[in-house]
Amino acid sequence: MIDECIGLMGKLRKPCLTGSIQNRDQVCFHLGANGLSHPSSKKRSYPMRQSFAVIILGGTGQVGGAAVAELLATSECREVVMLTRKPIAPRSRVRNIVLDTGAADFAERTAAIARGVLSQGPASAVSCVGVGSGSARWSEEELQRLEIGVVGAFARGCNDAGIAQFCLLSAAGSTPRSRLRYARIMGMKEDAVRKIGFARLAIFRPGIIVGNAHTPAWVGWLGNLVPGSFGNIDQRILSRSIAAEITLHSLETGEVTRENAAMKKLAAQFNSVP
Repeated sequence: MIDECIGLMGKLRKPCLTGSIQNRDQVCFHLGANGLSHPSSKKRSYPMRQSFAVIILGGTGQVGGAAVAELLATSECREVVMLTRKPIAPRSRVRNIVLDTGAADFAERTAAIARGVLSQGPASAVSCVGVGSGSARWSEEELQRLEIGVVGAFARGCNDAGIAQFCLLSAAGSTPRSRLRYARIMGMKEDAVRKIGFARLAIFRPGIIVGNAHTPAWVGWLGNLVPGSFGNIDQRILSRSIAAEITLHSLETGEVTRENAAMKKLAAQFNSVP
């Protein structure tokens, strides 16, 4: 297959290969991307790639909802399975499963769902859980119960079922040694998921998320003055980079941490038009 793809390269009027090409899927992706038009088109199509499903926790939130929309815009995504505490409105290619995320058997029930999804073909998992603007009103115990307890149980269930790729929404500056409560808890969450042992773990650490209902306008303005990983990143770029990780890197192994610059680069790759 790779020989056929490389043979076609010489017939293209313009080169469409950029960056390092590590496997045949990437070669075929770059060849197939010649002539794609996004974001105006309703669906992106990456020929010669297998279909996949995604199980997502936190899909009703701001970032999670945007990630679901990006995944549904990708033709290879056969289904998005949203685990929620309350029913949501029906949508095409979205399956809603209502669960008590605080139940003692949440991990086991997640594993049973994930096994069913995997029986239909490849699947990845995403956690976009986050408190948003209300985090200041939560106690540290409450935040840990959600960010470490619930997310950890979700991740364990997915791993027990055999899901290899896990995408985790975190935050810039996250470390369990931080003096800042939120950054410290995000770092603890990262460590908890890291210890589970996914074959592929992608951690997303956005700075100030603009285009988000929880981000005041003045904070977004201030973010323009902050350089690097703590500055602004558009919610659409963040969510698109999550979809790109699943679509383009599901067969890779190891851990990758993406901050603002890396997320912008990945999202641009996902939308590139030669």
